[in-house]
Amino acid sequence: MTDVVLPPRIQAGDRVRLVSPASWPTDEMLQDSVRTLEGWGLTVEIGKHALDRHGFLAGLDEDRLADLNDAYRDPGVRAVIATRGGAGAYRIADGIDFAAVRADPKPLMGFSDITNLHLALWRHCRIAGIHGFLADARSAESTRRLLFETEPTTLHRDPEALTAAIAFPGRATGNLVGGHLGTIIGFIGAGLPSLDGAILFLEAPRAIGLGQVDRQLTHLMRSGSLRGLRGVALGRFPGFEDYTDRDWTVLDVLRDRLGVLGVPVVGGIDVGHGYAPLSVPLGPEAELDAEAGTLRVGPVVS
Repeated sequence: MTDVVLPPRIQAGDRVRLVSPASWPTDEMLQDSVRTLEGWGLTVEIGKHALDRHGFLAGLDEDRLADLNDAYRDPGVRAVIATRGGAGAYRIADGIDFAAVRADPKPLMGFSDITNLHLALWRHCRIAGIHGFLADARSAESTRRLLFETEPTTLHRDPEALTAAIAFPGRATGNLVGGHLGTIIGFIGAGLPSLDGAILFLEAPRAIGLGQVDRQLTHLMRSGSLRGLRGVALGRFPGFEDYTDRDWTVLDVLRDRLGVLGVPVVGGIDVGHGYAPLSVPLGPEAELDAEAGTLRVGPVVS
């Protein structure tokens, strides 16, 4: 396991910065986030380019990166909140001012395409972050607790979740690393952090079909990226619920690929795309128990 940097916990009155490193939010989405954060007693600032539009991107690469680095370099900003995912964070991940992050650690909250930033920050800074968002009351409360409190988080297998049917026995401990499956694949050969001694968290909405998930998992395996992996936690895979391809479902693909790894696997973790997911820490030490169906993760903040 790797030592993790825990930023200071957030407190009422702190300043936080909303930025758009990937796609642009609507003004309504942005204002909803502002109201949520202000409801927690925080002082909310909005990045200069948060509502810019350049095709599907929230403005030019250099402007999105400038907003992100401005937030990290400002000592008064205590958390960086992504307005949404989408696409484009992969363009700027290498340009993060990692020295500024290490000098003044602060948590990043975001998911989906923001996985690019979480992976880059983990590789260069070993800083804890949050895979989550603010779009509804359940998700917002889950995120608030991770930012404000220093207690571990325990996520239980949701028996109603699609991936709850996936389980390979055993227990494992390691730093929790991962996020959106397709984004992780994009980091192979481009700076994917070592997964040696880690527990890998995976979630993905259906974009094409079963072959996409199969190719991605096989690529991870053949690249050597999973050497030393200690366990796998599976979140949501929305869109695959009623999808079959020649009698196989996404569960068959997950069993076929993950079953040969020889590590414990827990499915049904209620984190990822879709309505009202929970949020999960990325980076802290985690304990995975396949028999109990639990994933216990240390705090994001200190």
